Parts: sequence; structure tokens; C-alpha cells
Amino acid sequence: MPEMPEVQGLVDFLGERAVGHAITRTNVGEIAALKTYDPPNTALHGATITRASRQGKFIVLSCGDDLHLVFHLAKAGWLRWYDLLPTTLIRPGKSPIALRVALDDDSGFDLTEAGTKKSLAVYVVRDPQEVPGIARLGPEPLEPEFTRDTLAGLLAGRRTQIKGLLRDQSVIAGIGNAYSDEILHAAKMSPYATAANLDDDDVDRLFDAMRMILTDAVAAASGKPPIDLKDAKRSGFRVHARRGEACPVCGDTIRSVFFADRSLEYCPTCQTGGKTLADRRLSRLLK
Repeated sequence: MPEMPEVQGLVDFLGERAVGHAITRTNVGEIAALKTYDPPNTALHGATITRASRQGKFIVLSCGDDLHLVFHLAKAGWLRWYDLLPTTLIRPGKSPIALRVALDDDSGFDLTEAGTKKSLAVYVVRDPQEVPGIARLGPEPLEPEFTRDTLAGLLAGRRTQIKGLLRDQSVIAGIGNAYSDEILHAAKMSPYATAANLDDDDVDRLFDAMRMILTDAVAAASGKPPIDLKDAKRSGFRVHARRGEACPVCGDTIRSVFFADRSLEYCPTCQTGGKTLADRRLSRLLK
């Protein structure tokens, strides 16, 4: 799933390539992906893109102040850019393309989604706050006003495992499964630690790790075209998606815990005092 650094990379790319151009047409390839009907997607035709921005994991292409194309790439979605947009017809339900957007210089992009579980979402709205996922977003972790005390306040009193809390978009915007693994490894913290039980030193380490991991990832994504962003993301991981490899810090073997549709990765030596966490598919979680 694209997370905040990759989404910001896409926003920066669209800011350079799409802003200032008019949308000549949109073709919906997956009807279920379009979550709004008023305004219709045809309202975008002839409108000039004036700004590209990000809110959490959502990309917002604004056409003035009162018309916005908003999309969330979900777990298996991506943006495919073309300097010369193909002229092939899109057959609804017969293609991985959920939406095609054509621009006035013959460039454009497709929003695509792999797999059978379709979660990519597209909205055409007058105000981005009309999108439910944006309306409930928590604060952005790299904004200047997000301080160590901000984080401490979000953790206080929450009897929630820290891994789940970091992924909760209503608490902190933009972090998903991959970067929560990386942040917790850098903070030397178990993914099953309870947020409310973290002491001041824990909060300090978590805040510093969050800022470091996300800042470095945003920098790694900066300036890269969409086709290169996924590889740039993977190459920076220390533990996520590296099960069975050696931890780059201590050399221990990276382990996984599997869930229904995802997994988490961690280093026992760095994060759990040498304990191997139980797999939820097999037994009760270890604290």
C-alpha cells in the first residue's frame, strides 16, 4: 500500500506534470471505484488543475477552489503516468484501470488496481472535507506543529497496541503497515507494546524514530517518477518485508507475524528482548 512518503512523491510529480493543464476527459473503468455522483466526473472536463496536494494517503487535484479530484490508492492501487496517453478504449470491468485522466497536452494518467479485492476510491467533490476518510484524519506527523508532546497526548490513556495505533489514520495520518514496522524497529519497541504504558523515554524514542524514518523516506521519494517509487520504498526497508534476513543493526533473524491480509515484521533482539512473538493464526499473542 502506498503510504505518506510515496503519496507525497506522487503529489510532487503531479505538481510538476499536471498542474496548469486542463482535463480534457475522464474515463471510468471501474464503476465501483467512483464513490461520488454530484458533481459528476464529467464536471472535470475542461477544468484546469491548479494544485496537487496530499491529505494523509489521499491525493487531491484541485481545479480552483470548488472542484477537486480526490483519490486513495488503497492496498493494490497505483498511478501510471504517460507523456503520451494511450488511445486504446477502456472496457469497464475488463481492465485493471479504474480511472483514466487525459490532459490538454496529450499526457495523462491511469489509476490502476491489481488483484480481485477492489478498494481504490475516487471522489469528485466541491470540498475535500466531503470525503469521509479525509474528514476523520488525525494530524500529519511531519508538520511543525506535531511535537513530541503532541504524540504523548495521542498515546495517553489508549489501551491499544502501538502497532495498530500508528496505523490508525484517525490518530496519525499517513502511516501504514510498512512504515509502522520501520518506525518501531528504529525505536527499539515491540509492536505489541501498549500505548498507555509507554514512559517518557519510550515516547522520546518513538517520536525521534517517526520523524527520522518518515523524513528519510520522503527524501528518498522526492523527484522520482511513479514507476520508480515502489522500488525506492522497498530498498529503504530494514525489517518490513524482510522476513528471514539478518537485522542490519544486530544481525538477528527478522521474524514475521501473519494476519488475515497482512503481516508485520520485527527483530526480536532489537525490539522484544529476544522473545519471538506468537503468530495470531496459531496461538495467543505474547506481550
